[in-house]
Amino acid sequence: MDTMISASILSADFSHLADEIHAAETGGTDWIHIDVMDGQFVPNITMGPFIVETCRQITGLPLDVHLMIERPELHLEAFVRAGASFLTVHVETCPNIYKTLQTIRELGCHPGVVINPGTPASSLDAVLHLADLVLILSVNPGYSGQEFIPEVLPKIREVRRKLDGIQSNAWLEVDGGITPDNLPQVWEAGARAFVAATSIFKVPAGIAAGIAALRSQVPV
Repeated sequence: MDTMISASILSADFSHLADEIHAAETGGTDWIHIDVMDGQFVPNITMGPFIVETCRQITGLPLDVHLMIERPELHLEAFVRAGASFLTVHVETCPNIYKTLQTIRELGCHPGVVINPGTPASSLDAVLHLADLVLILSVNPGYSGQEFIPEVLPKIREVRRKLDGIQSNAWLEVDGGITPDNLPQVWEAGARAFVAATSIFKVPAGIAAGIAALRSQVPV
């Protein structure tokens, strides 16, 4: 399985969003990650379907849309219609997570499931077979620029074992504080998709340099 870099626009300069996304695209990112926050499930408020639609107009890259919102089942169709390629929802906000993931697939989108740093891997057991992407957060959700929580590494390994055990081809993705320094540890734990915001869009040498630095740490 290849390694995917997903550039999170949470740290992009929104006054030059098209330029930032184009720089990430030419710099070698695989996906564009879009964090949707509602100010309820997480303390911040960010982007909605309009931003997803805008990103879809800017780039042909897959859009990796992460819904950090209450009652996401009410908004699935809007995000798929806006152009999401992957649509990930939290087990913590979906009492009917099985149905929610089924609905995402029925809408023609790749379903993904997410857990917070404090949520056990066992919460994924009933629905791993429904997911095309499993996202483990390695910071508390809400803001970019936080430091990676190393205690999530055993959980990444556990989820990797679970996915391998059911012979799933789902991407195992990690988001939160990913840097060139810790990416090898996260890769060794079993992740193959890496979300980065600050490490791409806030690098003094530029966006392409940030992506290259991350890519250079992928074990050969």
